[in-house]
Amino acid sequence: MSAYAERIGLSGLLGRLRGDESWSVGDRIGLAMAWGAGLLLCLIAASIVLYMLFRGLQYLSIDDLFSHPEAGLGGGGSGGFLDAIEGTLLVAVLGTVIAAPLGVAIAVWLSEYGRPAGLARAVESGVEIVAGTPSIVLAIFGLLVFQQSFFGLFSPVGEGATPLGRSFVIAGAMMSLIALPLVVGATREALQAIPRHVREASYALGKDRASTIRRVLLPASRRGIGTGITLGMGRIVGDTAIVFILLGATLRFEPNGGVPVWDVLTGNGSTLTTFVYNNSPAGEGGAPEKAYAAAFVLLLIVLVLNFLIDLITRGRGASWTR
Repeated sequence: MSAYAERIGLSGLLGRLRGDESWSVGDRIGLAMAWGAGLLLCLIAASIVLYMLFRGLQYLSIDDLFSHPEAGLGGGGSGGFLDAIEGTLLVAVLGTVIAAPLGVAIAVWLSEYGRPAGLARAVESGVEIVAGTPSIVLAIFGLLVFQQSFFGLFSPVGEGATPLGRSFVIAGAMMSLIALPLVVGATREALQAIPRHVREASYALGKDRASTIRRVLLPASRRGIGTGITLGMGRIVGDTAIVFILLGATLRFEPNGGVPVWDVLTGNGSTLTTFVYNNSPAGEGGAPEKAYAAAFVLLLIVLVLNFLIDLITRGRGASWTR
């Protein structure tokens, strides 16, 4: 077994705990606790996946995936949850399309320029504030902003020609805010992990800073950028408060107007998170079997999106040795 494997493998751990006299008792306890925490996290994740796999396959049917929901007596629902699946994917795409380029641009500017310093500190503080703001607060803020008359193009209009401030476009725009700090943080870490001599070598070859960023640093940071996008997309897909307030959480799609595509983007709908809540014992649907099935589909969507992002970025990043 190589020295590296000895250092990170389970046999290396046991050897350290048993016989390495250079390690104090506190160090051995700390190492054991670190391994225990990692194994516990893996156990929790596996338990969630296996439990949802068992309950989801128990209640999921093919008809649920390809049929529209139907209103039932007493506020419950029947039929499938095709609209909720489409709404989940639509919100995820809209939020990611906004957050990914904006987050990468902010991270590049903070890491590679950062001037003027006062503005850079203000931007960093703004990103931290957005990261710590509950999504329900972002939803209320978005509702306040997009109910103004000059935003009437983006949502249905109520009495008195007042915009309702609820649509897929608006929900996606506010969802991008909860993903933005994750994209910025992961991209900055990836850029800062690239040694300075890589930049200096590019400058020595006659490349300016912009070309170095575009041709050297960003390709080398693709895996970190992909990680940030994956985490942000997971936050978007799993959010419920913004969907309830800014999307209307209607059982089926409710297009707005007659322009193809745009009528859906500016209309109301729901996602799997709201569908799960409405049909859970805490909601009004009273169909926990459908809630389990929809939760399983939601988990599958998150895993598939994570796999796709990882597949796109795999092999394109760089591993630097300082």
